[in-house]
Amino acid sequence: MRRAFLLGYDDLKLRLTKRLGSIELAGDSLQEAWISLERAAPIGPVLRPQSYIFRIAYNIALKRLRRERDVVTLDQAIEELDLVDEAPGPAEVTEGRAEWALLAQAAKELTPRRLDILFAVRLEGLSIRDVATKHDISERLVALELKQAVLHCAERLKRNVVSRFSSGPSEGSHREGAQRTDEPADGHG
Repeated sequence: MRRAFLLGYDDLKLRLTKRLGSIELAGDSLQEAWISLERAAPIGPVLRPQSYIFRIAYNIALKRLRRERDVVTLDQAIEELDLVDEAPGPAEVTEGRAEWALLAQAAKELTPRRLDILFAVRLEGLSIRDVATKHDISERLVALELKQAVLHCAERLKRNVVSRFSSGPSEGSHREGAQRTDEPADGHG
């Protein structure tokens, strides 16, 4: 068997390469076939050793191809699962930082009371009634201060503020790109 393997190596490799389409895979399969034959217990005489060796090497190559086919790379898994990286890209991060800087500047321009009312109602979720009690002012004044703070920030960010409880802006409610808003009585929303 060894003699048939060594004498017929070039022919075996050529036939395997044609069958498998890869000279590398053919060579690796023949090497593994040699090791396999060396380790195997004697089986007795083989009538067609070249065909026998070819079949062993070919089966080794097929097993290797199946293993490789069954292995999924991370890129393939992401592609198959249609996973999308939802993290912001560099452009979105830059845009977000610019907006954050504008908002921070707008907040610095607010009076301390307006800033406190804006944060209390919009960030902390307090009701207008609770904020009015805290500042010892009327709920109507809290709503007015909140509205002015929102309009100021919207104006600095060049955003429109949509009115929630009216069919459109009232006269005099439009300030350089910002549209006034009517806030609910409790200040949420």
